[in-house]
Amino acid sequence: MSFEVLRATEEWQRAGAYSVRIQGMNRQHHISLRDEFDDRDGDGCRYIVLLDDEYPVATCRFYELDGKSVMLGRVVVLPEYRGKHLGSKVIEEAEKWIAELGYSEVRIDSRVVATGFYEKLGYSRIDNEVIKSWSFDCIKMHKKLS
Repeated sequence: MSFEVLRATEEWQRAGAYSVRIQGMNRQHHISLRDEFDDRDGDGCRYIVLLDDEYPVATCRFYELDGKSVMLGRVVVLPEYRGKHLGSKVIEEAEKWIAELGYSEVRIDSRVVATGFYEKLGYSRIDNEVIKSWSFDCIKMHKKLS
């Protein structure tokens, strides 16, 4: 498999991110479109899309929290592509872009079951408080970029 990583700057590329989210979250976890696509989507939000032969298979998004930090989220890999390190690939590309834009910290609300994944990528827990996001139990995590 040959994957192409896109920094989605055009509408057709953002449509790829939305497609992955619809298939990976809306359909798989029965999250309504209204809940999956919130007021952060659109202008001011940036997306990474991973393509397999022009077919979108993984994505993430980030948006500014303040002048030094961003929130990374909506990390989704289609079920049939999981276990191939594609989640790591989209996050690494997002972190490069985030650093190029001058931000120094990335935050994420990780599902409890995914905290080990993010820890392997250098993220650490802000605290151990479990918060609810839809039906998911989440932990706030962050990573300082150099």
